[in-house]
Amino acid sequence: MLRNKDFCEFAILFSLMATTFIILGFKINKWAGILTITFTIAFGTAFFIFTKLRYKNIAKISEQIDLVLHNADHLHIGESEEGELSILHSEITKMMLRIREQNDALKKEKEHLSDSLADIAHQLKTPLTSVNLILSLLRNNPDERERKNLLREAEELLLRMDWLITSLLKLSRLDAGIVAFKKEEIHVNHLINTALHPLLIPMELHNISLEMDIPKNIKILGDLGWLCEAIQNVIKNCMEGAGDKGTLNIACEDNPLFTEITIKDNGKGFKKEDLPCLFRRFYRGKNSETTGYGIGLSLCHMIISRQGGTITAKNHPKGGALFSIRFPK
Repeated sequence: MLRNKDFCEFAILFSLMATTFIILGFKINKWAGILTITFTIAFGTAFFIFTKLRYKNIAKISEQIDLVLHNADHLHIGESEEGELSILHSEITKMMLRIREQNDALKKEKEHLSDSLADIAHQLKTPLTSVNLILSLLRNNPDERERKNLLREAEELLLRMDWLITSLLKLSRLDAGIVAFKKEEIHVNHLINTALHPLLIPMELHNISLEMDIPKNIKILGDLGWLCEAIQNVIKNCMEGAGDKGTLNIACEDNPLFTEITIKDNGKGFKKEDLPCLFRRFYRGKNSETTGYGIGLSLCHMIISRQGGTITAKNHPKGGALFSIRFPK
């Protein structure tokens, strides 16, 4: 207590006042002086005990704070009576709970980052191993035709790795929250045509027919570049599901509540156990024919949800996969 400047100043002031009143009391008469001394001692003792108890409670709070700073769990600050100390107890408890929540969130984030890094390493290791194998085959293969085939295969693997790294960088930027989405009016016709443009040749090579039903003058709010990325990934997924000589259907409906874009293929659709996990990062599904990395749909979900939209996937009653993208008004 004596280290407290305010307490020392009060003790000095109290001593001066007590001395003054005692002198005045004895000047009146002996019994007035004795009574003044008695009240001074009683008041001083009561104040000392009260202050010591308060310091004891504050010391307990300090110990709790020290434990929090050393990452202790299961901390508890007891209840106190009404007053400023009770308010301090309450605020310290809130602070402790908030710190615990932040610590738990950081632990989960570290675990997520560790898992993500392990998945990324695995995703990159597979094509790298294949490229190394192709290079070793090229080194000892005299057949010019086979060498060209191997080179073409290596180029495809390198392109897939480039796409994988680019997508992972986009995901990391979205995770970090450093992407500033534009809020501009976009014609849905323009959005779909822009997203389709780089995919028209692959669709033609695989004889995939395209059916579109998009009324004119339907607009949504969002970032054209990022939404094109999301729509392209959905269309690529449907192209893979439709296969050669398949059919894709893209439609748009507008109502007072939302604008909905649907993308459907006539493939086999999704397995029932895959439906809850389709937008999970690095999830590739139970289908052994899947060749993707489990990033495209996760990227779609993040792009669309960050702009206020929703994306869902299910099996169409007549067969094939059906993706539904909604933007609320």
